[in-house]
Amino acid sequence: MALIGYHYGFAKHVKRITVSEDRHPVHESQAIERLLSKMSPETAASFSESQLIAINKALGGRSWARHKVDVRGTINIWRSSFYFVFLAGRNRRELSRLEQQISRATLALMLALFVTFSTLFGLLVLYLIKSALGINLFENFSLGIWTWFKANILNH
Repeated sequence: MALIGYHYGFAKHVKRITVSEDRHPVHESQAIERLLSKMSPETAASFSESQLIAINKALGGRSWARHKVDVRGTINIWRSSFYFVFLAGRNRRELSRLEQQISRATLALMLALFVTFSTLFGLLVLYLIKSALGINLFENFSLGIWTWFKANILNH
């Protein structure tokens, strides 16, 4: 794990700010640390990362995942101490049926909004081109868009 410099006023209270790259967080598990401390250093060093993860799960520990950004720390305010955790990375979990439906609905809504705004923008551009060329589809009728465009955008 690479250590990042501290730049904030509460920096003296932050225990660690890391960007995980090489070491798995299971090595920081208290259960694993206690277990390994009761063994000889040679035996403790002989466990692979996957073995430590399996042991941690068997002991009831959390199933750790790697995160590109892993920021954890504590802030001491008067006599109280508060902790914070900020994790960011790719979501590798399987979505539930409800989450899949929400995801599809959100995607459909975003697509519909994109198509709507693209169509409206295209029609606006076509209208401005038509008006710039002096083509009138209906005599004595105007939406006023060309007049506004000339006055405010083209400054004529």
